[in-house]
Amino acid sequence: MQAYNRLPSSGNSSPRSPPASPLSRSPRYRHRPTKSGRPAPKTLAQRIAWNLLSLLLKRQGIFLFAPLLYISVMLFYMGTVSFDVVPVIKHRHAPGSVYRSPQLYAKVRRDMDSDTSSGDAISTIWKHSNKGQWRPCINKSLEDLPESNGYMFVEANGGLNQQRTSICNAVAVAGYLNATLVIPNFHFHSIWRDPSKFGDIYDEEFFIRTLKNDVQIVQTVPSYIMERFDHNLSNVYNFRIKAWSSIQYYKETVLPKLLEEKVIRISPFANRLSFDAPPAVQRLRCLANYQALRFSNPILTLGETLVARMKARSANNSAKYISVHLRFEEDMVAFSCCVYDGGEQEKVDMDAARERGWKGKFTKPGRVIVPGAIRLNGSCPLTPLEVGLMLRGMGFSKSTSLYLASGKIYDSERHMAPLLEMFPLLETKETLASAEELAPFQNYSSRMAAIDYTVCLHSEVFVTTQGGNFPHFLLGHRRFLYGGHSKTIKPDKRKLALLFDNPNIGWKSFKRHMLNMRSHSDSKGIQVKRPNDSIYSFPCPDCMCKGNKTEDSRTSSVT
Repeated sequence: MQAYNRLPSSGNSSPRSPPASPLSRSPRYRHRPTKSGRPAPKTLAQRIAWNLLSLLLKRQGIFLFAPLLYISVMLFYMGTVSFDVVPVIKHRHAPGSVYRSPQLYAKVRRDMDSDTSSGDAISTIWKHSNKGQWRPCINKSLEDLPESNGYMFVEANGGLNQQRTSICNAVAVAGYLNATLVIPNFHFHSIWRDPSKFGDIYDEEFFIRTLKNDVQIVQTVPSYIMERFDHNLSNVYNFRIKAWSSIQYYKETVLPKLLEEKVIRISPFANRLSFDAPPAVQRLRCLANYQALRFSNPILTLGETLVARMKARSANNSAKYISVHLRFEEDMVAFSCCVYDGGEQEKVDMDAARERGWKGKFTKPGRVIVPGAIRLNGSCPLTPLEVGLMLRGMGFSKSTSLYLASGKIYDSERHMAPLLEMFPLLETKETLASAEELAPFQNYSSRMAAIDYTVCLHSEVFVTTQGGNFPHFLLGHRRFLYGGHSKTIKPDKRKLALLFDNPNIGWKSFKRHMLNMRSHSDSKGIQVKRPNDSIYSFPCPDCMCKGNKTEDSRTSSVT
């Protein structure tokens, strides 16, 4: 067989002709033969395409340019097709990404109310309890303090329990550095807007007295030292310390400056000390949190009064009640960027709240907010209706006494109605206390939160719905008081999002899922702190000792 030669040869011999194009066999081109016997293209575009194809075939570049040729032909063909009718594809939301809890409530409500398959869960909530295995054991120092290395002033930021973190950490750092701690100052926050001072919330004298052998505490820096700073604390050297810094950092970096200046300032101070710390530091944290910090007398008195009233109104359940920390205030809903069923009015309210509290934060160019993804991730605050569905599914009946710890619920008249239908024995601090009793605390968010904290602390069951410092401190405080184990329900909100958005689920199936979720919370009753866990949530073993006591270690004191 003779090889094909790309170059034209001389003389009478002619190169082998390229194979016939498939176009030449098409009926479309047969009726107009050309001089060469091939059909002639009809239009200019067809002639250009034909010439290009012929050139490629002659050069055998078809294999290189085939994709380009294919795309060109397809574009040419599509240009001749009319798309007057465009099919509309309906977008389907991912399961769990849309708030449909009201529809679920309407579907299961009748079966829920007629369900008498089990007694009220509150009567058996401690059935598998391990309480009593641990007991508080925080040793106080009996020795006099050495001469102080100087004064440490901190500024605590955030709400009630973030400030509590700052106070306890400041005690630990001051004790470790042998510094005299000045009573912490509280920042005024744009959201909580509470001007309360330390003494308005905590018993200041009791705090100083309890820690007197471990950390020296004063109310102000002596005047003879402040003369060097024109009696202005803002002129004092301020440390900008990274979050979760180790105690070693304070010893190596902060202590030399303290010895040099005799007074230092640390602002802000929330979460500025690592949870992984040596026993000496942990002991001071425990001492501050569980013994030295006691609410001021006005808060303590009203809190104890409301606890007594809740127990009296829970007589049908042996004076047992459950408490729920509900975060469905306007600012919380706005910050979450979740979408509920409030329509255009809800959008207007949330946009206004975001601009009020976080100017420009949510409207930065390029920022994309996907409410459905937030819900699927379990980050949306539970509505009162969803809390009611969850608790009824966990076995708590209409006769259960429920205390609701919360700020002002967003669109409360609409959102609270279904929860009151499911739990008619629901109380809040506003329903338990008279207007006159609440008046001294009414315009102070931290003091109101301290009252809620007290009532939740002594409930039989505590339910957290959104996380944050309030439930974290309560979880640990309840463990400390009640033998290492407290009944705290922390739901799996990712799973809840899917269940609330399931149109096919029935009451029995929903209840089965809720009982499993409650069982998982039961198993989390006693947990020993791991290195990076919060000591304020996990007091075992730093603040507690293993013991053989089996009696209920509940006490009547409220701290």
